[in-house]
Amino acid sequence: MTHRDPNRPVRLLLADDHELVRAGIRARLEGVAPLEIVGEATDGRQALQMAEALKPDILLMDISMPEMNGLQATAEIRRRFPQISVLILSIYDNPEYVRGVMQAGARGYLLKDISAKEMINAILAVANGGYYFSSRVGPSLMESRQPAAPASDPYGLTEREREVLQGVARGQTNKEIAQALGISVRTVESHRLNIRDKAGSGNAAHLYRIAQELQLV
Repeated sequence: MTHRDPNRPVRLLLADDHELVRAGIRARLEGVAPLEIVGEATDGRQALQMAEALKPDILLMDISMPEMNGLQATAEIRRRFPQISVLILSIYDNPEYVRGVMQAGARGYLLKDISAKEMINAILAVANGGYYFSSRVGPSLMESRQPAAPASDPYGLTEREREVLQGVARGQTNKEIAQALGISVRTVESHRLNIRDKAGSGNAAHLYRIAQELQLV
């Protein structure tokens, strides 16, 4: 993940089915440099359509929405537009919800009672390639976002190979994986060859089973 151009605003798309919530977020963020709100969606399906049309840097999205919920929308956004980072905003601090969206590819999880300052810090952290969790959900869940310890990996994959395998298991193309990781397509192809050699097969179904075994999906 590469760092953003500091001379370009961070383009935000808001997605929440409650108009008052969206208005409150906009009031917090409007006029704050270097943030720019480019649109508002009222459900997950509209968020997906607007993401395709507007190409935001970050989708700030509620987890509970009609048509397509935040978990489904996150997975689809990451599959189709890996250059867009998803930051979840929710009233729920349920660990299962957090694990679900992180496994789907979100880069952070914020509770709706946070301050405007913390929300801005979270957005900037994600815009610069990092992760951000509200304090009540962060410490115990960062571990669940990370790949399993090498000792539990019988295939001997490197950290980068595990990241590539995760992308393969999510159905991403080599180009999408390269964009998400900030590496070249040729490097992704090289990692895939190494994974195939170590795993004993390059079959997509077999690789998906390995990714599940290693808790990457």
